[in-house]
Amino acid sequence: MEQFRIFIVEDDPWYGEILGYHLSLNPDHEIYRYTTGKECLANLSKRPGLISIDYSLPDINGGDLLKKIKQQMPDVPVIVISGQEDVSTAVDLLRNGASDYFIKDDNTKELLWNAVTRIKEHQSLKKEVEDLKEELGQKYDFNKAIKGNSPAMLKTFSFLEKASRTNINVSVTGETGTGKEVIAKAIHYNSDRKKKPFVAVNMAAIPRELIESELFGHEKGAFTGALARKAGKFEEANNGTIFLDEIAELDLSLQSKILRVLQERELVRVGGNEKVTLDVRIIVATHKNLLEEVKKGTFREDLFYRVMGLPIDLPPLRERGNDILVLAKFFLDEFCKSNKMGNISISPEAKEKLMKHRYPGNVRELKAVIDLAAVMCDGSVIKEDDLHFASGSGDFSVDMEKTLKEYTIDIIKHFLKKYDNNVIKVADKLDIGKSTIYKMIQTNELTLN
Repeated sequence: MEQFRIFIVEDDPWYGEILGYHLSLNPDHEIYRYTTGKECLANLSKRPGLISIDYSLPDINGGDLLKKIKQQMPDVPVIVISGQEDVSTAVDLLRNGASDYFIKDDNTKELLWNAVTRIKEHQSLKKEVEDLKEELGQKYDFNKAIKGNSPAMLKTFSFLEKASRTNINVSVTGETGTGKEVIAKAIHYNSDRKKKPFVAVNMAAIPRELIESELFGHEKGAFTGALARKAGKFEEANNGTIFLDEIAELDLSLQSKILRVLQERELVRVGGNEKVTLDVRIIVATHKNLLEEVKKGTFREDLFYRVMGLPIDLPPLRERGNDILVLAKFFLDEFCKSNKMGNISISPEAKEKLMKHRYPGNVRELKAVIDLAAVMCDGSVIKEDDLHFASGSGDFSVDMEKTLKEYTIDIIKHFLKKYDNNVIKVADKLDIGKSTIYKMIQTNELTLN
């Protein structure tokens, strides 16, 4: 494990020895002691993780040394220790980037120990967040996040690369289930904003009376229930990307407010006066034709031209040819891996059935169908009868809006019909207790035909 390097800059050798010894009780600490500011600055190439400086050094005062350290290493935490208690000095040091300010007394070494511990924990969490963002960025690498090599998708890939190289706004259109949010995340995590926030907002899912507060935030007391200041989604996304899904569902009054925010690059929280400056990339999505909505008068023309930016139209799955099988294999492998199942393949007959379906629910529907088929298949091969579609191909429906209980009832109904109401056989096939099925029959949740 790499040691945490600490500089102690103290012109009193005896006091510096005390602080250094106390911190060295943690074997993970590597201590360097200096008696002048010049020595400290000359050794910054050693890349310390933290610097503790005495405010009254013989060659430079702590305020000037702090500034010089921050010029060379702006991210390194600096703790200032002073022999005199001066509130104005402490405030100036903290404003100029000091992490903490202590008065020399009997408690200083313990305060320093606690401060070092806090700073290390903060740095560890920060690194963990950065590692997670890096991992997320790799996950949304175009070739990993978006599967397919059909001509339509190759065209989409070229647009994604162009979008990722600039900060141009992007509008993503396509039928429900085509993967518009995946596209938005892929653009963000392949752009120079990838280490900044990505905030997704589904406009259709927020009640009309709450959407302004959700987007722009509010001040304490702005309305009944506003017990504290709350940052809105735009503020949360500052320096990153905000993804406004189903933007066509916004009413005209809210469209005008979003337009003003996009034009001015600033907002005012509900109930407040303070202006918040924004640097946010905008990606919008809708399953509707925004130009048609403009013609109908339900979407503002000026907002349309503001958000249109680079338009990306996602093709429906039925127009992507062999991508259906590429995606099916990907979803199947992922499902088996996450559920610790063995390898499962798809029979030629099942592949033919997959290729013939129209997929009104697009990629989302295909994933649901494959996940269910992996559960239902006997053995290690998905057969034709294991595939159940939502649109009129039998009595079983994979409806993304159904509850787990409704799914369970549909599954049991399907297999009761398949095995001529043989409850024992169905219970064995589904690996559930036959009493579960009988109870559903008794409560009229299931009926035997």
